[in-house]
Amino acid sequence: MTVNTPKKVVVFDYGFGNVRSAERALARVGADVEITRDYEKAMNADGLLVPGVGAFSACMQGLKEARGDWIVGRRLSGGRPVMGICVGMQILFERGIEHGVETEGLDEWPGTVEPLNAPVVPHMGWNTVDAPEDTELFAGLDADARFYFVHSYAVREWSLEVGNPNIRAPKVTWATHGEPFVAAVENGALWATQFHPEKSGDAGAQLLTNWIGTL
Repeated sequence: MTVNTPKKVVVFDYGFGNVRSAERALARVGADVEITRDYEKAMNADGLLVPGVGAFSACMQGLKEARGDWIVGRRLSGGRPVMGICVGMQILFERGIEHGVETEGLDEWPGTVEPLNAPVVPHMGWNTVDAPEDTELFAGLDADARFYFVHSYAVREWSLEVGNPNIRAPKVTWATHGEPFVAAVENGALWATQFHPEKSGDAGAQLLTNWIGTL
């Protein structure tokens, strides 16, 4: 009889993000979870989850102080899965602009994190998303599934184009609050969501299950 060993997931603890909520949600779907900023553990885990709350600039500073920028880059260069959540997704883009201050991100994707142009900000609460048909991240979820968002900034334009037909283009999911914005991205070993799957009930649990299934 084959025994399936739980996938080891590190929730990267760099001082920004509700790491306990992420830990509980991942454990709920069967992952072996550890909260740490230890370099070796973060590098060797089956999956690395990067949470994030607060200001883009503060998150980037905290990530760099914990060597998280280097860890994310090294993992991705080796095809090792990384998932970003909320500001943990935003910092994967080229830059963020908050209160007129521009901060460099990890530049895994081109794009600028900017204030949402909406009648009510922050965008706080449940919302649906528009996922591509061949999505893996949202597999098994209905089109009207709702996810929990808390944010005032977002990426409003997606500009990455893949000219090589042998390279799979990223799958981009959108949501709308006042205007369309990027709600999730699937790009090889790098996945990310603007919303909080760990706060999104059964829909969030299914999404995390889908991610764990790829590790």
